[in-house]
Order: sequence, then structure tokens, then C-alpha cells
Amino acid sequence: MASTSAVSFWRASGMTYITYSNICANLVRKCLKQPHKSEALEREKVYFSLSKWTDGKPQKPTLRSDTPQD
Repeated sequence: MASTSAVSFWRASGMTYITYSNICANLVRKCLKQPHKSEALEREKVYFSLSKWTDGKPQKPTLRSDTPQD
């Protein structure tokens, strides 16, 4: 169980647990030595497709790549 001081820290700063967790994960990835660092940074890329809908039908989807910001 997490201590109440740790929980109140991220809550008091206006963060959700997911945001806090992502910040911690990014710090750990940046501290790794090669080749582990490049492998971890490659895994954090996200790919998704985006479709616009017109008259209730999806249009041609576009493949997007979104990488987290520092």
C-alpha cells in the first residue's frame, strides 16, 4: 500500500496517477545505458489510424505516429 504522503504529493500537484507514472517511466528510460536505452525508446512509439466520418460512413483512414513529448 502506498503511503499517504506519496499519494497526496501527486494529487496535490494536480496530476493523475497515469501522468505521474508516465513521467517516472520517461525518467527511467532516459537513464538507461545503450543498447537498452534505444530499445526502450523504440517501444514507447505509438501508432494509430484516424478516420473522418461523413454521412455516417468512415472515409479513408490515415496512419499516424505519435511519440511522447519530453
